[in-house]
Amino acid sequence: MRRRPESSSTAPDTSAKKSSGTSKTDEEAKLNHGIQIRTARRSGFTWLTLFAVIVYSSWAVYQYQYENLPVPLTAEQAGKRGFSEVAAMKHVKALTELGPHTIGSDAIELALQYVLAELENIKKTAHWEVDVEVDLFHVNVGATRLDSGMFVDRTIIYSDLDHIVLRMLPKYAPEARENAILVSSHIDTVFSTEGAGDCSSCVSVMLELARGISQWAHGFKNSVIFLFNTGEEEGLSGAHSFITQHPWSTTIRMAIDLEAMGIGGKSAIFQAGPHPLAVETFASVAKYPSGNIIFQDIFSSGVINSATDFQVYREVAGLSGLDFVYADHGAVYHTKNDKLKLLKSGSLQHLGENMLAFLLQIATSSHLSKANATGQYMVIYRQRFANMLHSSVILQSLLIWTTSLLMGGSTAAVSLAFSCLSNILMWIFSISFSVLAAFILPLISSSPLPYLSIPWLVLGLFAAPAFLGALIGQHLGYLVLKRYLSNVYAKRKQLSPAIQADLIKLETERWLFKAGSLQWLVLLVVGTYYKIGSSYLALVWLVPPAFAYGLLEATLTPGRLPKPLKLATLWMGLAIPILASAGQFIKLTTVIIGLSVRFIRHPGGTPEWLPSVGLSLFIAAVICLTLVYLLSYIHLSGAKTSIVLSTCILFALSLAVVFSGIIPPFTEETARAVNVVHVVDTTGGFGEKPNSYISLFSFTPGKFTKEVEEIKEGFVCGRHKAIDYVTFSVKYGCLTYDGTEEGWDESNIPTLDVVKDINGDKRITQVKIDTKRSIRWFLAINTEEIEDFTFNVGLEELVAADGKRSIDGWHTIQASGGKNAPTKFELTLFWLQNSTRRSDKMVQSEQRPLLRIRTDLPGVVTPKVETVLEKLPPWYSLFGKSTSPHTLSFLSSLPIDF
Repeated sequence: MRRRPESSSTAPDTSAKKSSGTSKTDEEAKLNHGIQIRTARRSGFTWLTLFAVIVYSSWAVYQYQYENLPVPLTAEQAGKRGFSEVAAMKHVKALTELGPHTIGSDAIELALQYVLAELENIKKTAHWEVDVEVDLFHVNVGATRLDSGMFVDRTIIYSDLDHIVLRMLPKYAPEARENAILVSSHIDTVFSTEGAGDCSSCVSVMLELARGISQWAHGFKNSVIFLFNTGEEEGLSGAHSFITQHPWSTTIRMAIDLEAMGIGGKSAIFQAGPHPLAVETFASVAKYPSGNIIFQDIFSSGVINSATDFQVYREVAGLSGLDFVYADHGAVYHTKNDKLKLLKSGSLQHLGENMLAFLLQIATSSHLSKANATGQYMVIYRQRFANMLHSSVILQSLLIWTTSLLMGGSTAAVSLAFSCLSNILMWIFSISFSVLAAFILPLISSSPLPYLSIPWLVLGLFAAPAFLGALIGQHLGYLVLKRYLSNVYAKRKQLSPAIQADLIKLETERWLFKAGSLQWLVLLVVGTYYKIGSSYLALVWLVPPAFAYGLLEATLTPGRLPKPLKLATLWMGLAIPILASAGQFIKLTTVIIGLSVRFIRHPGGTPEWLPSVGLSLFIAAVICLTLVYLLSYIHLSGAKTSIVLSTCILFALSLAVVFSGIIPPFTEETARAVNVVHVVDTTGGFGEKPNSYISLFSFTPGKFTKEVEEIKEGFVCGRHKAIDYVTFSVKYGCLTYDGTEEGWDESNIPTLDVVKDINGDKRITQVKIDTKRSIRWFLAINTEEIEDFTFNVGLEELVAADGKRSIDGWHTIQASGGKNAPTKFELTLFWLQNSTRRSDKMVQSEQRPLLRIRTDLPGVVTPKVETVLEKLPPWYSLFGKSTSPHTLSFLSSLPIDF
């Protein structure tokens, strides 16, 4: 980029010119004669090249951080003490060939047998000085309530679960038995997938790790326990039952959980703490360390409606540790596409080698018994150092700003205010343009999420309008600030109008650059005050640009005149921030796109445009935060027209691609998540004939108009009367009553029978519950009428009357178990003091029921459901989670006036 100097000095032929009708004085002419202004000549080609370099650099950082996977090793290459992905992949293949293995199914029993057989082989080949203990642990019954996360409003009951526990420790170090590191993952899957990623990949890594550790453990000071649990997909039951009932659980000092919210890629730490020992050890020894505090902040905030076993280990057992997750291809999560062929080569090698190095180090530590301490701040540095560093930067920045404003006087203060106004306008316009694009998509596309199969479409659909809005918004602020400075400089008669005009532009440019650092300073102050781990990003986006500006540009001397911002300032200021954050922003964008497939909690209850609006807001925020420095360079260049034109062309081309339908929103590998449920509903009233129908709905935004026309099974789509599935409701979906009388039996309808109702000083009601054949059911209790309750299985009280939390006036009991799980229970309800039985029929019709229940029959597919499933387009996939129904469900309720 060239800067051509233009002389604005007072030459002899111009010295005689008048200014406001009067001649210049000799002093003014002398001053003007010594001033030379350099104006910026930043061509469109230069700027497009600069943008291309920044985009390429960001992409390169992302590739290095998240796509650079190690080469898989064979068993021979890894050796007896190493980790082999090739060997681990054999386990993944064996487990996925079993198909979906939910708890209570035949497949889960086969999966347990496979894992048990592999562990017995490890026991036989272990080092002769290593004790290997294998325990098949059976859990009869248990219950839990968690204090946070997605299960906070419910009681979870589990029964008839089997887990496999492996413990390894040196034979001649008995003290190691009392201090253990837990490595945990789950064998079970949801009903809709074979679970190659979630979490056969994790189980396979653990099996290969156990084989390798069995050759090292003779030198350990602590034991290593591998937990292969079942029931994670049904409410974290496996982890809770182990922690609360297994005798080895009292020896655990640190917990490591392996999870998947996608399939493959780099398995990264996304939750850690609260003690720093685990994460510091991992960072120091891992061969390919990977972690991101941003995901921990987002996950802990509740934005992502999910949970892992790590919550149980931290919340129930008070353990510190690490939670690892695979997050690539998030759209395949809990769908049929979570399959072996999509598991990226090198993924298992990456996690396996990292974990092997970590376990070999931590198992020899003599400080493990102290790992239960709490209150630390988990990022690369500890809380005390974080507070010192952040506070130091904040104080120094405030000192510099205060000094600058005091020396600049009221002009500097007003200039700062107007430059901040430019940032505000930048945010307003950027968000407005990007959100407007999100609203346009449902109008021109068959799906409100047309970018799912090709995520990079969001660059044109959202990033382009966000950038254009940011540029326009900041330019409006630039014009306002320039006008103010023009009024200020107009009072300085010693400078010629030409020089003044140039100085005004240059000073405006510099104020916009400095306002960018002030924006990040505010974020750093807020993040530090609330102890947000990812506030380090504000640090790296504040310090390098401020340092570059101070080194190359800044002056506190009022007598020196502004000059064009140097390109070196931009490169020096942005190099470190891009390296530190570009990959994370891109990764986070891909994760958000993957989550869009299962975005809505209540189908039809969320506007179709909301996922795209959320994504567009995030992209606009990233644009405004990261390009605030770069945008300040554009206003003086001649490249504005070419930049705006290029951005508009990119946006128009992206819209054209969406409108034409060239790229379908869904593919066989990026499927739309749907549920097809045969519902037998008796909530209309006792004694009435059950209402039987097929319900088709989706957790992915969008309607079914075209698909239903192709299926042709009598479906009618729309906002019918909401179907209440107890854990959520369907407000938009498709129903058909055709051919729904086969495949179910009235004897499977759950019953809620009142056996005792005592209406004394405090009303108490006893209800017997019979879920018939169902070992997976959900019961909601109306907390507007019921103050508390107890829950019994036979003579055993599982849930005591100790106060229950509720959401929207309901407390939910969620239950699941193995084949021999109980199906008969007793519920004792304690009414609120002001609750009375009302008999007015009109009032009754407006009342919510006292109890609502849904029972699922896992593995049962009625003839009508089978027909519908066969006719679904290939880019559709059943979706399962801990609260969603299986393919046959029964609904019933107990009215208040029973």
